[in-house]
Amino acid sequence: MLKPTTFHVVALVGLALAVPAVGGDFEAVRKAANGTFDVFIDDARVIDGTGRPAYRADLLIKGDTIVFMGDVPAAQVEAARTIHADGRVLSPGFIDTHAHGDAEKDDFDGFLAMGVTSIVLGQDGENANAGADADGGETLAVWMKRVEALPFQLNVIPLSGHGSLRHLAQIPDSARAISAEQQARMNHLVEDDLRAGSFGLSTGLEYVPGRYAETGELASLAKQVAKADGIIISHMRSEDDGLIEGAVEELVSYGGGARIQASHLKIVFGKQVAAADRLLALIARKQAQGVRLSADVYPYTAGYTYLGVIFPEWALPPSDYRRVLAERRDELRDYLRARMIKRGGPDALLFGSEPFSGKTLATVAKERGVSFEEVLLDLGPLGGSGAHFTQDAKVQDRLVVSPLTAISTDAAPGLLHPRATGTYARLIEHYVMTAKSLTLEEAVRKASGLPAASLGLSDRGVVKEGAKADLLLFDPAKVHARSDYLQPYVLATGFDFVFVNGSVAREGDAKSTARHGRLLKKN
Repeated sequence: MLKPTTFHVVALVGLALAVPAVGGDFEAVRKAANGTFDVFIDDARVIDGTGRPAYRADLLIKGDTIVFMGDVPAAQVEAARTIHADGRVLSPGFIDTHAHGDAEKDDFDGFLAMGVTSIVLGQDGENANAGADADGGETLAVWMKRVEALPFQLNVIPLSGHGSLRHLAQIPDSARAISAEQQARMNHLVEDDLRAGSFGLSTGLEYVPGRYAETGELASLAKQVAKADGIIISHMRSEDDGLIEGAVEELVSYGGGARIQASHLKIVFGKQVAAADRLLALIARKQAQGVRLSADVYPYTAGYTYLGVIFPEWALPPSDYRRVLAERRDELRDYLRARMIKRGGPDALLFGSEPFSGKTLATVAKERGVSFEEVLLDLGPLGGSGAHFTQDAKVQDRLVVSPLTAISTDAAPGLLHPRATGTYARLIEHYVMTAKSLTLEEAVRKASGLPAASLGLSDRGVVKEGAKADLLLFDPAKVHARSDYLQPYVLATGFDFVFVNGSVAREGDAKSTARHGRLLKKN
């Protein structure tokens, strides 16, 4: 039931609250529900995910669905649980368009703690069924059928991975110009996945085997995705300053008939904000031309990946690394030294893998009494992973606050990077409350409504009657991202209630193992 002060100015954000056209026929809804509901949220300040100004409303949930929004006469309803919002923000749950992990086994409580209710799995060219892409392994279509009735902690939005399709089609990693028969096998696999409900395709073109794929190979797969109105989410060919715009052009060239998304947008080595403006202008031009191009970004200046991104292609699999060391060690040493200096030097790499977890490359080199390039030579391209501090803060901020970009984590449970536990809390705490470079309405849109629209989700990412009840209730002034690079596992705080499909998945700071999520399928 709305309080008399509903439409006064809220000092926290300074916006006048005007009620949009919400609220259907309450009496009809009450009768249809026999007067009983699962959840009644009273006097909430709704930020609905569209970007429009906040407004006050009550809300009723029946099952997994929002069935009424407006002024609810409390005396006329019976609810299994009533929550008095007292003017706190009610928003859609956040949709992470680039996440990693095993949906069946991993603990995603850290994601729930920062407001994430849905994750897109199957990134960088690897199928959503994590790791099951070896010859004779479980295809995505088979996996989806097996787990479609299983409960997950979050909603899982699956993608087929280009690299996994290659492996399942028994195409060697090093193959560049593949045969028509090999292409047909891949096309058949992705068609099966799409019919089973995959939302589309991911590519990892900076990794093996994606880096060896020619654009024509990708274009053939993209045609199948376009027919299903699916999305292609790409870790593009390069993220380096001076090369990233060409990488976007390649994404458009092979995938422009489908929905396409440039993932974890960044400009490695870019030091000028003008570089970000050029990149964003390119995306805007493509959108104006009718290309369904979107992008996501995380609010941190360090990426996280394996050491292979530092090594030249001739030292990567399927090359025999021992032979490379025997025949080209000096050449590789010189390459690694120049590459690391360009990337900010050995202090700009923080290991997240054992045995050096939590130490910089510079520290490890000093402890060992050798040069940093010798450490890298010993480890090899597959010998570890870490946070790479290669982004300029002002450039990254420009990408984060752009209305063109959605927010993602590019994280998995247990990742030694604060984005796995802090991304969305930092979005609110830093960009809305401290820097004031985003309104709360816009921040929520970038984390919910915008990614939902990019994915083609019509019943999630917004707070409206008929939508699925993936919801957050919080006071933005109390949201805090507490993790950092040395303490990456400290969970965010401030999201008082996290609903997944109408059920409370997390309440307060209590750890949750609740499993109210489900596998979502592309219709």
